[in-house]
Amino acid sequence: MPYRKVVLAPEQIYHIFNRGVAALPIFLNFKDYFRFLRLVDYCRFSNTPFSFSQLMSLPKEDKGKIFAELRKKNAIHVEIITYCLMPNHFHFLLKQITNKGISVFMTNLQNSYVKYFNIKNERAGPLFQSMFKAVRIENDEQLLHVSRYIHLNPSTAYMVEPENLEDYKWSSLVDYLSEKFDSDSSFISPKIILDFFKKKEDYKKFILDQASYQRELNKIKHLVLE
Repeated sequence: MPYRKVVLAPEQIYHIFNRGVAALPIFLNFKDYFRFLRLVDYCRFSNTPFSFSQLMSLPKEDKGKIFAELRKKNAIHVEIITYCLMPNHFHFLLKQITNKGISVFMTNLQNSYVKYFNIKNERAGPLFQSMFKAVRIENDEQLLHVSRYIHLNPSTAYMVEPENLEDYKWSSLVDYLSEKFDSDSSFISPKIILDFFKKKEDYKKFILDQASYQRELNKIKHLVLE
């Protein structure tokens, strides 16, 4: 069994990331990304009444009621601060709420997604490179830099131009900058980051000012990687 070097403790924030085996794609189309995000929303709760596959077999109205009840109780393993899904990897900033919350959340999330992906694509075996990797966030500067690093991923990979980062659907940046953001219906908790800025536009500027972030990676690599 792999031994984790980083101790995952309640009330601490971590940069969590993983990628596909041999850097192969883990998301092939819109449905894959959407499924993963639905799993994220469900697996963060600590009192789920069904497995996700069982939930998906229920009528739409019943699924809605279950999600509404879970959000009302808000008993969660983790608080999701930031995320970005890329074709062959993903990033999260997570605050652990319960003991072993991140491990439980990530295990349920990845196992459920691998089962879905393998059945859908008639394949067998592992999909992810490892259990997952974790780096503890030690100060506010690191927290802000990692949030920017995560949100800049699509631009760093030249999937979108920096000025179009808000158009990338599979990142929490759209929630950070949207004036229509509804904390009651979203699984994202951007307040931890946005409280450092007077307004949302200031956070956007903070990101875009480092749109050439990939050229800075060596300088701040110790902040975001093991």
